[in-house]
Amino acid sequence: MADETSSDPFSTATSPSRSSRRRRSSRGDPITSSPGRDLPPFEDESELLGDEQQEVEEEDGEELFGDQLEQDYRAIPALDTFEGEGLDEGDYSDLSETQRQAAEREIRQREREEGIVSGRMRRGLIYDDSDDDEDRPARKRRAAERAAEGDMDDEDMIESIENLEDMKGHSVREWVSMLGPKTEIKNRFKNFLRTYVDQKGHNVYREKIRQMVEANRESLVIDYNMLASVEQVLAYFLPEAPAEMLLNFDEAAKEVVLSMYPNYERIVKEIHVRIAELPLIEDIRSLRQLHLNQLIRTSGVVTSTTGVMPQLSIIKYDCNKCNFILGPFYQTQNQEVKPGTCPECQSIGPFEINMEQTVYKNYQRISMQESPGKVPAGRLPRSKDAILLDDLVDTCKPGDEIELTGIYHNNYDGSLNTANGFPVFATVIQANHITKKDDKMAAACLTDEDIKAIVALSKDERIGERIFASVAPSIYGHEDIKRAIALAVFGGEPKNPGGKHKVRGDINILLCGDPGTAKSQFLKYVEKTAPRVVFTTGQGASAVGLTAYVQRNPVSKEWTLEAGALVLADKGICLIDEFDKMNDADRTSIHEAMEQQSISIAKAGIVTSLQARCTIISAANPIGGRYDPSLTFSENVDLTEPLLSRFDILCVVRDIVDPVQDERLARFVTSSHIQHHPNPGDQQEDLLDSLNQTGIDPIPQDLMKKYVVYAKDKVHPKMHQMDQDKVARMYADLRRESMSTGSIPITVRHIESMIRMAEAHAKMHLRDYINDDDVNMAIRIMLESFISTQKFSVMRSMTKTFGRYLSFRKDNNELLLFILKQLSQDQMTFQRNRFGMEQESIEISEKDLADKARQINIHNLSSFFDSDIFRSNHFSHDVKRKMIIQAV
Repeated sequence: MADETSSDPFSTATSPSRSSRRRRSSRGDPITSSPGRDLPPFEDESELLGDEQQEVEEEDGEELFGDQLEQDYRAIPALDTFEGEGLDEGDYSDLSETQRQAAEREIRQREREEGIVSGRMRRGLIYDDSDDDEDRPARKRRAAERAAEGDMDDEDMIESIENLEDMKGHSVREWVSMLGPKTEIKNRFKNFLRTYVDQKGHNVYREKIRQMVEANRESLVIDYNMLASVEQVLAYFLPEAPAEMLLNFDEAAKEVVLSMYPNYERIVKEIHVRIAELPLIEDIRSLRQLHLNQLIRTSGVVTSTTGVMPQLSIIKYDCNKCNFILGPFYQTQNQEVKPGTCPECQSIGPFEINMEQTVYKNYQRISMQESPGKVPAGRLPRSKDAILLDDLVDTCKPGDEIELTGIYHNNYDGSLNTANGFPVFATVIQANHITKKDDKMAAACLTDEDIKAIVALSKDERIGERIFASVAPSIYGHEDIKRAIALAVFGGEPKNPGGKHKVRGDINILLCGDPGTAKSQFLKYVEKTAPRVVFTTGQGASAVGLTAYVQRNPVSKEWTLEAGALVLADKGICLIDEFDKMNDADRTSIHEAMEQQSISIAKAGIVTSLQARCTIISAANPIGGRYDPSLTFSENVDLTEPLLSRFDILCVVRDIVDPVQDERLARFVTSSHIQHHPNPGDQQEDLLDSLNQTGIDPIPQDLMKKYVVYAKDKVHPKMHQMDQDKVARMYADLRRESMSTGSIPITVRHIESMIRMAEAHAKMHLRDYINDDDVNMAIRIMLESFISTQKFSVMRSMTKTFGRYLSFRKDNNELLLFILKQLSQDQMTFQRNRFGMEQESIEISEKDLADKARQINIHNLSSFFDSDIFRSNHFSHDVKRKMIIQAV
């Protein structure tokens, strides 16, 4: 019987439960006597017995071996039957070992193709002979690395794609700090760095790592959008738990760098991953509690920076009693870690910092203020402090407009609690990545396509005229101001031979004239177009606001120097509107800045000199509001001669009544307004094109900005081919005329002004040398500037004297139109005086125009009569009568 039951696999599995069941029933066990109660085969009976019966069991015990042993194996038909449900009683032939393994392989292959994971094992742990040879060592190694790092359950051994985003009820911060997810995050990030390629097939980050190593840097910039396109889960975790994720990224990046360059650890101890191009940009005033401990991106202007200080990173202490070295202790931004007791002698101190083994890192604090253009009307600009660590220190200086990506932290400040009466936390941004707005437009950021477009544009024969026409295209007329602004934006070349005598290269401009002639609009155009511009007004600017001011630092109680507008505009442009409204004391403060391009400070024990290498473009109104042409420029403007001589170009803007021009101006303004309507129609564009007298296509503004940046950075014209005799003669003639007329004096500064303008004109054409055209254009602009400042009576005689210079590069038709308008004006005045009323048309003799034209060496008038500029000004030519008729 025993042999028979042992041969049956089912009987051997159930025999212990049968025997125990029989013994309990023979003793009258109340549990087994109740129907329907069946215990699991290996369950402890003591849990189910009452207290008394449990004591009886402990006294008597259960007889497992003895005389009644064979009774356990007797046949009991009622208990020896099994349910048929779930049993397969069919006949099967026996499988050999080889056939069984082949069948199992086939099942596993089918399950893998269908995406089924058998059992509790994850896909990452399934391994059989059919796996690729390449994956087998990597999988074994990864499993071994995880096992070596700590005790883990099978559930946490390998976090694969399916379950990394399943945080199992944890917060993001807790989840990414756990060992399993942390290891998977690092592996995915390493794979991203090694394998990411762009559209052209370039391995982006291998190249970036190579460039980083060549420059001995420790920052690796990662584009967030690239990361999000490949690893969505990492891109989701990063803004939610930035401190923990960036720590993981740093470790992974260091491993990748050291795998490519094993000896790089000798140069740089840590690699820092910097996150660029975060999609959402927050304003400083919109930062709230929601953003705490999140990765944010904001922008503003740096207003002040502290010095670079050492911050404790890893600290070690010496025990004074037993000289045992305690540590290392890793310091955090929020709290200072101090030892409690010495593990060697159990003393509680005192402990001294071990200076030799303590590790410091660079620390700098900056204040960032909202950009002036983003502050809502009537509101004060908000500011926020940011902390720069490691290699981010000194990447920006006061005046820089930056975009900052960082972690929005809070820290405890006891003084705030005292002031508010309840606990308040101060907030600070721990910077991760900084981008300057200027760097975004730097020549290094121009793409190959941009450079091709710029070079192709520079080969246009009329590039100079196109650039002049592209300055403020929404403002009608004022070609002289547009030329001056274009030259100032491009600028000349500064010179400092041997570091002994510095000559500025920036061109200063003063716009002065009647109200309503778009002077402020020109300044606003420059503010939007040129790189690095600071805009101020004379009424709202003081002397220290323009130069620099000294204040006491509220934290360190030291005197610090704060930069003013001219210092903030270093290597840029400073715009000063309402220049005549400034006080004389404030105005004299910019004398040094305009010529020497430095600002000397001697206050509160601080003696220094600040750089102010900027172009100054000012706008002023004359005394009494309107410009009086019967007076000289000095009599019209309340500015001193030393200040006037520092301006390279003086532009006088006069509002002259001209019925034809006034009509064209009105049409231009109304058409410009209609064009900016949501549905302008094609007719308005055609009308604007017809009002464009020059017939030159302006350059698109985006390309214009890039053209300026490229020319300023790459082109540096030389003067070896300059016609020096022409400049010398020109200066002598101008000097003689200025002394006789008593207007603004011509000084040696004006020779330098002509040279600067010639260099700027050469830069426009991307030339490395100055030729005759550049010199002639500079002389023409200088003469126009000088003649426009004279009395009306002197202006005419000087125009005749310098006519050959003034006609350079002027279209003959423009010159003839100017002469014809003068004749028309004279004829209109004559008719008004004779008949006492306005005439419908004005007739001018063709002979009068021909005589005037001969004086400037123009003999053929037929092309002028056929030109668009002749007809657009309401002139017509009567060939039979040889008269020119203008309809009024």
